[in-house]
Amino acid sequence: MKFSWREGNQIRLLENGEQFFPRVFGAIQRAKRFVMLETFILFEDEVGNALHRELLAAAQRGVRVEVMVDGYGSPDLSASFMDSLTGAGVRFIYYDPRPLVMGMRTNVFRRLHRKIVAVDGDIAFVGGINFSAEHNTSYGPEAKQDYAVEVKGPIVEDITRFVQEAMGSEQITRRWWGHRSHRPAVNAAPGDAQVLFVYRDNDEHRDDIEQHYLDMLRQAKDDVIIANAYFFPGYRLLREMRSAAQRGVRVRLIVQGEPDMPIVKVGAELLYNYLVDGGVEVYEYCRRPLHGKIAVMDQQWSTVGSSNLDPLSLSLNLEANLIIHDRQFNQTMRDNLERLLREDCQRVQDDRLPPRTWWQLSKSVVVFHFLRHFPAIAGWLPAHTPRLAQVDPPVQPEMETQDRVETDNQGAKS
Repeated sequence: MKFSWREGNQIRLLENGEQFFPRVFGAIQRAKRFVMLETFILFEDEVGNALHRELLAAAQRGVRVEVMVDGYGSPDLSASFMDSLTGAGVRFIYYDPRPLVMGMRTNVFRRLHRKIVAVDGDIAFVGGINFSAEHNTSYGPEAKQDYAVEVKGPIVEDITRFVQEAMGSEQITRRWWGHRSHRPAVNAAPGDAQVLFVYRDNDEHRDDIEQHYLDMLRQAKDDVIIANAYFFPGYRLLREMRSAAQRGVRVRLIVQGEPDMPIVKVGAELLYNYLVDGGVEVYEYCRRPLHGKIAVMDQQWSTVGSSNLDPLSLSLNLEANLIIHDRQFNQTMRDNLERLLREDCQRVQDDRLPPRTWWQLSKSVVVFHFLRHFPAIAGWLPAHTPRLAQVDPPVQPEMETQDRVETDNQGAKS
């Protein structure tokens, strides 16, 4: 499936759970025909339980509700949580659930990492925010800084059709003949309110999101800001960031300074010397863990989505981003990032760069060779065909079923 640029959309940036969750829940409350939701993480906390209530209420009033969660990211949902949904008619799917092996999860690679909600074909949400309380700033110092986009307009049709096919929904007749063309779509006449839905899979669209980043860096004339939580990209993207900076583009990169996983910062630091020496400004976001996956270029181009710039997102996981051409949205997102840079980030200056020792140089050489060849290496990793496991509705207890049959028979005789 390949999508084209869509004109005439309404686009709203949503920052963190405080803005995201009320908009999603409100859309579900107004749903009349269907709700389709994909997420990597769904926890049974205050946010997950609030989502549960909204989905349950929608199903009970006759809305078709379909949910797909990742088997690795959401492995611990309780039977009562699931049974109440499926009992009300919700179609609930696990993406590639796998049994534990020696107490360890084995479905580490090729995960469903997308976060998408589509309602009635009228409104959709795409971004990096999971359904968990840690995306609310009230969660505390470990709350995640993140973003999503709410869209209305023609782009919603593309998002909805994509999710329906991904879930194997009964609502559509799947059309397979469009799957062979996988070159990223080019916007021949960039303007405003234009949106492209772009995704990454392990079939025909392996590098579409990365290619849009590469094209953006090559086309940049004035300014680029990239904020990405897990930054360890391929060699091509690093090279294009340096090339843009060396031809006079101001390239700013925001990465985690207070990471949720220490290894994230260790990996990013191995790239600091290469980037800073090439003229890229590197900043660490230090208020709390950064979870966003966003970027802006010049006065028009923006992206928001689920894709990190690391080997998992660029070579293995299932991801989805929106590429947006709109001056007002670009300015809104740029203002947000400029505020982060000004108030919550520390620039990595020469005195904060890793030491230039032989050991550091050796590690950097290994890293760059790894990044250069990772797409090929990824092909050696487990490449089973992931399965979709639909959760069955709860079975009525045998005694209750027998009692009901006997009652019906007596009623018929009378």
